[in-house]
Amino acid sequence: MEFHIQCNAEDIARYVFVPGARDRAKKIAERFENPRLVSNSRGYWVYSGTVTGIPMTVCSTGMGGPQVAMAIEELAHMGADTFIRVGSCGALQENIMPGDLIIPTGIYRGGATANRYLPPAFPAAPDFQVLTALVEAAETLGIPPHVGLGWSSDAFYAPFAEELTAKLKQAGVLAIEMEADTLFIVSSFRGWCAGAIFASDGTAGEIKPAWGQEAFRQGEEQEITVAIEAMKRIAALRSAEEVTARPNGVKEH
Repeated sequence: MEFHIQCNAEDIARYVFVPGARDRAKKIAERFENPRLVSNSRGYWVYSGTVTGIPMTVCSTGMGGPQVAMAIEELAHMGADTFIRVGSCGALQENIMPGDLIIPTGIYRGGATANRYLPPAFPAAPDFQVLTALVEAAETLGIPPHVGLGWSSDAFYAPFAEELTAKLKQAGVLAIEMEADTLFIVSSFRGWCAGAIFASDGTAGEIKPAWGQEAFRQGEEQEITVAIEAMKRIAALRSAEEVTARPNGVKEH
């Protein structure tokens, strides 16, 4: 039994969605076949079920790097090795509106937790297979995402970093959120696979505007759809790799 996520290894799937909000975790679980709540300890709401017969888990992580790091460490102790963050973000570019989806190809590291794992110069990048699955799933579903760089920060109410924000916008950074840098760095360090998809809840000039809430909710439903389709693709690829692998682990060609 782990310290914070109070459940057993048989309750946790290899494939895990890690949204911040517990309400979003519940929405993801509602897409599962036979979903069940397996833990709600210390703010971590964990549900497991299947999608087209594939065991999957969703765990809400709350906000910020420390909670994400503890969640994925404990989930991995119980057998998880593939994570997709299904989150929200603030837009930095003028062409991104509430409800738009962003798939990050890398993250500017503005948090602190990941620095305990790897030095700041180490890139926070998603696993290529997970990134590709997310982009291809969105394209197949006809949901065009913005694909590019993101920014993670762990100090929501800190004084506004005007100069840094302007530089990152100029460099084409799409959006800001609070957890992806930690997810990517811890996963890289531990040898796990991770990716992320965000729904924008604002614009480059407005944080969470009331007029954009309906569009954000629609985007939230879309990102859940894309994430689940991507995880199905990843599971199918892994299954095919296992079938074609020789007993010594070398793939046949």
